[in-house]
Amino acid sequence: MTVLALDIGATKFAVGRVHAGGEVREVRQVDVPRESVWEVCRAVLAEVAGADTVTAVGIGSAGPVDTRSGVTSPLNIPEWKSGFPIVAEVQKLFPGAAIRFAIDGACLALAEHHVGALRGVANGLAMTVSSGIGGGVIADGRVLLGRTGNAGHIGHIVVPGWDVPCECGGVGCVEAIASGMSSVRWARTQGWSGETGAALAKAAHSGDEIALAALHRSGTALGQAIASAAALQDIDLVVVGGGFAQSGEPLWQPLRAAVAKHARLDFLGELRVVLSRITNGATLVGAGVLAAGRATADTTG
Repeated sequence: MTVLALDIGATKFAVGRVHAGGEVREVRQVDVPRESVWEVCRAVLAEVAGADTVTAVGIGSAGPVDTRSGVTSPLNIPEWKSGFPIVAEVQKLFPGAAIRFAIDGACLALAEHHVGALRGVANGLAMTVSSGIGGGVIADGRVLLGRTGNAGHIGHIVVPGWDVPCECGGVGCVEAIASGMSSVRWARTQGWSGETGAALAKAAHSGDEIALAALHRSGTALGQAIASAAALQDIDLVVVGGGFAQSGEPLWQPLRAAVAKHARLDFLGELRVVLSRITNGATLVGAGVLAAGRATADTTG
């Protein structure tokens, strides 16, 4: 009997086997293609499952999602942007398996609440800052899912001072300003010639002025969004993970400064923002928790 976890990211699929205690092992990761997206996803699921009987699959997907209908519509996967019935397709692949589906931010919050910095914390926010920006909310010890499953989608908090168009169709979303992909796009408009968030962070640490400006811009927007979310949710701990969050002080110094500037209400006096300690696929870990049926969630609208 096999339990699987699937992470549908903006640029990669990851699938692993869920073992006792929710640990995810034997992980296989592939790039998301431009075409035939489901065929690639199905192939990696089948590869990890092998000939075993699959009894449950936990799916964490970049959003938006609609958990009521089992549909995912990731903004950065063009072929699925108008909606893909992921739950129905995975069910066809593994008849009889329990399919549990959530937005990647909710899975991130589950991971942090079970094995990360939010363990034992009743109210907090988990974020990922990578190719995109997502998040999940722990409220009174429960993961909030919301009416359609998109609660905690902090990437689309609007931050002041920018009118940058976002893939969602709006303008000024923190994801459009501060994600790794968005930061690289802005840096390239200023004359920087690199291509990845990791390269941008490395250039900033080497003193490149454009790279430093890009990370300062991103960190400031992130801090503004965090301060707004913290005031709305009445929390004192925010955990930030994801590849671009590893960019170090050029990103974190302006982030902390923006939080200090904007989070001024008395009840936010103890607000802390920390880097995630989960270094290997937090969304996949959370999908494993989901698959194992260990999630505690509030699905009220």
